[in-house]
Amino acid sequence: MSSTRAASASFGDGPLSRAVALVHTLVTVEVLLLAAASPGLAVLFLLGPEPANLPLAAVSLLPLGPALSAALYALHHRDRDLTDLHPARAYARGWRLNALPVLGLWTPLLAWLTVIAFTLTHFAATGLPGWWALLLAGIGLASLLWGAHALVLTSLFTFRARDTARLAGYFLFRHGRATLAAASLLVLSAAGTALLTEALPALLAAPLLLSLLHGSRAVIAETQEDFTV
Repeated sequence: MSSTRAASASFGDGPLSRAVALVHTLVTVEVLLLAAASPGLAVLFLLGPEPANLPLAAVSLLPLGPALSAALYALHHRDRDLTDLHPARAYARGWRLNALPVLGLWTPLLAWLTVIAFTLTHFAATGLPGWWALLLAGIGLASLLWGAHALVLTSLFTFRARDTARLAGYFLFRHGRATLAAASLLVLSAAGTALLTEALPALLAAPLLLSLLHGSRAVIAETQEDFTV
C-alpha cells in the first residue's frame, strides 16, 4: 500500500514526465499563439515583397504582439508536473492581462521599424551618404532588441508603459548577455527565414520564446528584486 502511495506521489516528477509536460506546453502554446495571430499572419503571407506594402505589413503584425506576450506569460508560469497541466488556461489569462499594455508599446515599435524599413528600401532617393544606411540598420536592430526586453517585461510585470520603456532601455546595456541572447534569436530567425521558409519563425515561436525567457533570467530576477514591491 505504501509503495503504491509513493509511486502516486512521484508520478509527474521524473525527468521523462517533465519532458512530456514541456512538450505538451510548447505544442499547446504554439497552437494558441498561431490561432491568436492568424488573421494578421494570413494577410502578411499574402502580401508581396514590394516596399509599398510595408505599412499594411505592420498593421498585419499588430495581433502578433498580444499573442507573443500571452505565450511568454504561459511559458513562464508553466507547470512541470504532468498531472497538473493548464497551458491553455495560462495563455488565456496572459492574453487577457497583457493585450492592451503590450499594444501600447508594440504599436509604436512597429511604426518606428516601418519608417526605418521604408527609408532603407528607398535609400537611393534620399541622397544621404552610405554610412547613414548602416546607422539606420543599427538603430533598427537596437529597436528590435529593446522590443524583446520590453515584451518580456510587459508580459511578466505590471508597469506603466513609460516605465517599461525605460527599464527595457536600461536592461539593453545593463545585461549584455540577455541582449546578446535576444540578438542570437533574431539572427537564427532571420537565417531560418532566408534559407528555409518565411513561416519557420512562426512555426517555432514557442521554443524561441522559451529561449528568450531563459536568456532573460537575469533581467527577470533584477526586476523582481529591485523594481517590484
